[in-house]
Amino acid sequence: MKSAVLLLLPAVAAMAQVGGRPALVLEGKTAAVAVDLSGGSIVGFRFRDLDLNPLVWNDRDAGTAPRAMGHFLCLDRWGAPSEAERRNGMPYHGEAAQVVWKVGERKGRVATMSADLPMAGLLVERRIEIAESAAVFTVTETVTNRKPLGRVYNMVQHPSIGPPFLDEETVVDSNGRRGFMQSTPGPNPEEPSVYWPQALKDGQPVNLRYLRDDPMPNVVSYVIEDEDGWVTAVNPKRGLLIGYVWKRDEYPWLNLWRHVENGRPLARGLEFGTTGLHQPYPILVRKGHIFGAPLVSFLDAGERTTRSYIAFLAKVPGGYKGVASVRRTPGGIEIEERGPDPRRITIK
Repeated sequence: MKSAVLLLLPAVAAMAQVGGRPALVLEGKTAAVAVDLSGGSIVGFRFRDLDLNPLVWNDRDAGTAPRAMGHFLCLDRWGAPSEAERRNGMPYHGEAAQVVWKVGERKGRVATMSADLPMAGLLVERRIEIAESAAVFTVTETVTNRKPLGRVYNMVQHPSIGPPFLDEETVVDSNGRRGFMQSTPGPNPEEPSVYWPQALKDGQPVNLRYLRDDPMPNVVSYVIEDEDGWVTAVNPKRGLLIGYVWKRDEYPWLNLWRHVENGRPLARGLEFGTTGLHQPYPILVRKGHIFGAPLVSFLDAGERTTRSYIAFLAKVPGGYKGVASVRRTPGGIEIEERGPDPRRITIK
């Protein structure tokens, strides 16, 4: 997200160019968020007085064709299509990040947009609002099945953080609970299971709070057991934290993807959604559930369903140790630090 663009914009919704691509930018008094319209990805979220955007991923290619970037939406699936679907043209992670999004209403700090997914037969409508005085934005997305028959589907939010916010000292925390490595072969990938923040590589424990020079295991999924799910990433050296909070009933899974290039962290996916198994539908339907959490959702003919989430930024003090808890309260979002004598941050 180019600061030169943002400084010229009033504190409202405005059309802009971000990285040479058409975008919609929403600004409040404190923060700004940018949505790339060629794929609908959220490609920038930053304080207006701090030129550091955590949502940097897949932004190096030229051109304006639709593609997944930053925080994108996986719909109608998470991961690969079946072989037959692939031959018929269904892309990886579905069509939502591969089509142009149309802007609807723009009013103050609120905008609406939508995308048609022709193969899936789905319409997705998004409302995004940035807070007036806090570094917070709220997204509500409604999916409608336009087909005359019901169908299975999945919906996964795919926030991806990258350098310079992401480095060897960036710390990820969440309230994910029991999990498993996607790389485990066989019909029961949840065996052996692990508990956040632990994963296993070749039987040895790996602390998923950090990513340094080894990305393996590169995708690990955890169920959310609390009423709200949350995930945060903080760079203590740069004094910045990004986080998400959502309802478990809407998104019961947290999926963590890690990628390294030339021995350095390049990307971390903080993905929350309706599924936790990265497989085509024939496998998901046969499997059904893992740890009691569903792996697929169903949308009947003409049916609509709505889900939402909140994203936030916070400036953190020196030596910040990471996050122990995130709570939504009537007074705002409360973040408590890990460790003894924890410091508390309230975003309101």
